[in-house]
Amino acid sequence: MEKLKLSAIPDDKPIKLTVELPAAVHQDLIAYAELLGRTIGQVVEPTKLVPPMLARFMSTDRAFSRVRREKRKPS
Repeated sequence: MEKLKLSAIPDDKPIKLTVELPAAVHQDLIAYAELLGRTIGQVVEPTKLVPPMLARFMSTDRAFSRVRREKRKPS
């Protein structure tokens, strides 16, 4: 079984955001959704992957995390 960075997609109250993706990114998103669906045994809509992928990206960006921590520190 493949070790993907994403697993179950949480069901959360969404905020609508419209974005345009390059065709290659869209095709990769579809391919990822198909692979994840086979891995977890259920159909995954590609659009449902975008929020957890963005969250994962931001949570693993060390520079972003450092700036966020510094902003949260009391003065």
